[in-house]
Amino acid sequence: MTVQATAVDTGVPPAGPAIQLDYLEGGLMDHEHFWRDRQSWLQEQGYMLRPRYRPDWKPSWLGTKKHYRECEDGHSTLVDTILDATRQSDGSLVTLKAVDTAVHPFEVEIGQFLSSEQLAQDPRNHCARILDVLQDPIDPKISLVVMPLLKPFREPNFLTIGEVVAFVKQAIVGLHFMHDQHVAHRDISILNVMMDAIPMYSVLWHPEAPVYNRDFSGSSKHCSRTERPPKYFYIDFGLSRKYDPANVQPQELPIIGGDKSVPEFQGEGYNVASDPFRTDIYYLGNLIRRTFLNRYRGFEFMEQLVTDMVQDDPEKRPTIAEVESRFDEIYRKLSWWKLRTRLVGKSENGFVRAVLGTVHVFRTAKFVAKLRPPVPIPSL
Repeated sequence: MTVQATAVDTGVPPAGPAIQLDYLEGGLMDHEHFWRDRQSWLQEQGYMLRPRYRPDWKPSWLGTKKHYRECEDGHSTLVDTILDATRQSDGSLVTLKAVDTAVHPFEVEIGQFLSSEQLAQDPRNHCARILDVLQDPIDPKISLVVMPLLKPFREPNFLTIGEVVAFVKQAIVGLHFMHDQHVAHRDISILNVMMDAIPMYSVLWHPEAPVYNRDFSGSSKHCSRTERPPKYFYIDFGLSRKYDPANVQPQELPIIGGDKSVPEFQGEGYNVASDPFRTDIYYLGNLIRRTFLNRYRGFEFMEQLVTDMVQDDPEKRPTIAEVESRFDEIYRKLSWWKLRTRLVGKSENGFVRAVLGTVHVFRTAKFVAKLRPPVPIPSL
């Protein structure tokens, strides 16, 4: 994208003669000014942004033959409300999220509740933990939430049936935990499930260009989920609600989230209240169906459970407790060979299948020799 800017594009007059450019490729986009304008304040709060967002930033590619996308500071954040940062107290990488409390009045409250010390110690808790909440110094409606650095749960790729089973198990346990706290997520989708991928990487990835190391010194390299198991997390509680424990079957009018296929929200259903906990069951079932059952072979053992989770009548869907009980019974019957089976895409041709299958045999032999379990469980 091309934007009008000065060479530094900071909005602050540079020291010495300015390099005047009509257009600067790779310069700050309009939505990134939010973070640039708060960089100094965030540094005072203990959080350092990448060089791109600092007032004295000078694009590293100027005066070189490099394209801006070959440089660490040439990559803009794609989501205007989210940015990575470094916590100065310990050097850990975190994620900052700007929450408009006028639009999402319960997001911070629910996130802090699920992150409370007692609940955070529960191993069933798969909700992204809030580490800090900052009041924005410019807009009183904005809260800046600090969370651990996470990665989309599908990146890098799953390799085996057992790795998928581990993900599904954690996702079910995490939703069961939320429902036990009388919280309905109400927006479970592919975008709102993440993972702590840090154990999988010897050198961390760049958050806006994950194929590279954070400092662009080379390609990011990772281990498989079987070798270094990640933990999966639900994020984004902007549409979530916490209910009175006495209200065992709350009724809510639809709120449309990322997954717009919910049967009870279609047509006239848009004006009819329904049970948000049963809608959560659909969301999770549909995520599993779209991510795995529709794309890969070998998941016949989960088809009936997922079919029950996504049926049109919410009242006929199982509760999350029933989903967990049924799933445990199903996967415990799977052989170790089945669990170590390679994920085979439904669109794979014979040649690709043969090549990848050969690679998988040697990889599996290594994992067996190292006593890596076929269903990788992260250390707590």
